[in-house]
Amino acid sequence: MIQNRGDWMSIKKRLILSNIGMVLLPVILFLLLEMVIGYVLFYPVKGSVDQEDLEFFRSIRIYLLVGVLVLTNGILTFLVSKSIIAPLLRLKQSANDISRGNLDTEIEVSGKKDELNELAMAFESMRIRLKEAAAMQKQYEENQKELIASISHDLKTPLTSIKGYIRGLADGVANTPEKMERYLGTIEKKADDMEALISELLLYSKLDLPGVPYDMRELDLASYFDDYLEELRFNLAGQPVSLRLECEPNQSYRVQADREKLNRAVGNIVQNSLKYMKEEKKELVVRLSSRAEDVTVEIQDNGAGVSHDELPHLFDRFYRTDVSRNSATGGSGLGLAIVKKIIEGHGGTVWASGGAGQGLSIFFTLKRGEDDWKKS
Repeated sequence: MIQNRGDWMSIKKRLILSNIGMVLLPVILFLLLEMVIGYVLFYPVKGSVDQEDLEFFRSIRIYLLVGVLVLTNGILTFLVSKSIIAPLLRLKQSANDISRGNLDTEIEVSGKKDELNELAMAFESMRIRLKEAAAMQKQYEENQKELIASISHDLKTPLTSIKGYIRGLADGVANTPEKMERYLGTIEKKADDMEALISELLLYSKLDLPGVPYDMRELDLASYFDDYLEELRFNLAGQPVSLRLECEPNQSYRVQADREKLNRAVGNIVQNSLKYMKEEKKELVVRLSSRAEDVTVEIQDNGAGVSHDELPHLFDRFYRTDVSRNSATGGSGLGLAIVKKIIEGHGGTVWASGGAGQGLSIFFTLKRGEDDWKKS
C-alpha cells in the first residue's frame, strides 16, 4: 500500500536532513553560546578588556565547540536511529511471532509516512492473508475428516448388506431360482448404489479443486429447457408427471454456460424433485425470468417440501432431510452440493424456497454474455 506523498518523508531524506543538522545546529548553537558568554564576561566592562578574561574566553571556546558538537550530534543520532531501529525491532518480533505460528498479534503501524511504515503495512497484510489461509486450511482439514467419516458411513451400509446376501447364498438360503434371482438383484442394486456414490464423490472432489475448467458457450435457456423437458417426457412416459416450461416468448434468455456441467446440475435438481414427490399427480415447473445481467431459473415441484429451518442446509455436503433418510429414497447427500459447486463455478448463485407441505423451489442464476446484456 503506497502512502500519499504529500507529507511523505523518506528515510533517505530524513538522514540527509539529520546530517545537515549535525553541521548547522552545532555552529548555530556554538555562536549563540559564544555570544551569551561574551556578553556575560565583557558587556559590563568599560574601557579596556581584561587580558585574563580574554584568554579564558579563548580557551573555553574549543571545549565549548566540542561539547556542542558531541551534544547535538548525539541527540540527533539517537533520535534518527530510534525512529529507524525501533520499527525494525518491532518487525523482527512480529516476524518471529509469525514464524512460531502466532498469527493473532497485529503488527503495529505507526503514523509516520515512510518506507518503514509501508514495510509494516506489508507485513500486516501478509499476516492477515496467512491467518486467512491457515483458517481455510483448518476448515479444509475438518471438511476432509467429515468427508472420510461420511464416506465410511455411506459405504458401510451397502457393503454390510452385500456381505449378508453373499453369506445367504453361501449357506444355501436362496434355495429356489426366484430367491437366487432376488438375492443377486439386490446385490447388484447395492453395488450400483456404491458406484453412484463413488462417482458423485469423485465429481464433487473435482469441482472442489481450484481452477476447474469450464467450457463456456452461449446458450439459449428457453430452447435448452424445451429440449430437456421433451427428453424427460420421453423417459417418464407412462408416469403421472406433468412437466411445464414458463417463459416470455419474446424475451431473450441467452447466457454463458458449460452445457455438460449445466446438464449435471439440472439433472440433479430434477432427480431430487422426482425422488421426493409422492403425490399421485406430480408436477414439475421450470420458470425463466430475465434481468439485465443474468437469467434466473426456478425449478418447482409439488412434493412434500422441507421445513424453513432446513432450507439453508440443502446445499451442504451429505446433508439429508429427515424424509430422505429412509431406504426407499436413499441418496448420497451430494446431489444439491454438486449443483451449488457447478452454479458458483459459472459465477451464479443458488438458493431454495418453500416449506413443509408446500413443495420445493430451487433457484439459480446464470450470467448473460457481455454483448447480450448490453443490448437488453
